[in-house]
Amino acid sequence: MSAARPQLMAFASTLPPGYTMDIGGEEEEQVKGFKELLTVLGISVAMIFLALVFQFKHAIKPFLVFAAIPYGMVGALAALWLMGAPFGFMAFLGIVSLVGVIVSHVIVLFDFIEEMHAEGEPLHEALLDAGIVRLRPVMITVGATVIALVPLALHGGPLWEPLCYAQIGGLIVATFITLLLVPVFYATTVLDLKLVRWEAVEVHEDTEHVEDISQVSPRAPEMPGDKMS
Repeated sequence: MSAARPQLMAFASTLPPGYTMDIGGEEEEQVKGFKELLTVLGISVAMIFLALVFQFKHAIKPFLVFAAIPYGMVGALAALWLMGAPFGFMAFLGIVSLVGVIVSHVIVLFDFIEEMHAEGEPLHEALLDAGIVRLRPVMITVGATVIALVPLALHGGPLWEPLCYAQIGGLIVATFITLLLVPVFYATTVLDLKLVRWEAVEVHEDTEHVEDISQVSPRAPEMPGDKMS
């Protein structure tokens, strides 16, 4: 369709007044599907944002969660371009499905950072620990997903190839962005922009000291009359 579109547009420009040309069939259904997916994507992002606001009790932190989504989309488009796959409905569906996966990975990282904050750990150490501790679970999850998509991408035919390539490229790029740049964004909002407050939390450990006190009943003083003469 991309090869025939310039000729169709040139033909449409030569039509006499009162005549129009509309493209129907699969092209029309694809455009309609794009509009419906955009609507669903907007509603999903809004609902995820509200859920994150209630979870973190903060209006700025959800934007940090969404920070990795554009990079994942760029990775998906780059994978489609490298593999020569067309950007159609299935490719767009793969990009839309990336949003939930990327957000779940960032939430796992943020949850660990918030736990370290509650325990009184400094910001620098909390960000480093979050990246190190969550590295293996995230890499295992992404690796398993990518490996599972490879056979479908190679032998799924023209229908499934764009979706698989988009998800593989988006997951790989978004994973590294999540583990490397998202902590940097978090530190920037705390230290430079001052949009997120990181207050030192003092943790008081209640230690119980148990003292064994031997209670001995005092002897009653002997009265003179009690002695036997």
